[in-house]
Amino acid sequence: MTITIHYAFLPHTDADAAIAFYRDTLGFDLRNDVGQGATMRWLTVGPPEQPETGIVLHPPAADPGITDDERRTIHELIAKGSYGALTLATDDLDGLFDRLQASGADVVQEPTEQPYGVRDCAFRDPTGNLIRINERR
Repeated sequence: MTITIHYAFLPHTDADAAIAFYRDTLGFDLRNDVGQGATMRWLTVGPPEQPETGIVLHPPAADPGITDDERRTIHELIAKGSYGALTLATDDLDGLFDRLQASGADVVQEPTEQPYGVRDCAFRDPTGNLIRINERR
């Protein structure tokens, strides 16, 4: 039996900014764009080299079963950068870091050798999700 990751979900608060970050800056394919308006759109993006793996960027707290208090809490967590996170990997960490920094992405950590054995950097996407990027070795 083989089990793979098919989709992972992260919230977005601005579909156009999310597309600019994931497609235009990271170079991911925009595979699906459904819904309407700036806040009620579901986007599916993913690396061109991994067509079977996607990231669904979704409007946070769109579930009709969520209360107003829960919705506020979710938006507060997103604003703090404590709601969603993703770790990517690249064989050119310094080059990708330079590209992200030049795009104006929010730098959290420059490329660093970590005591747990990886070299990585970190950014926040336009919504505030933490994006860590590991160097493949």
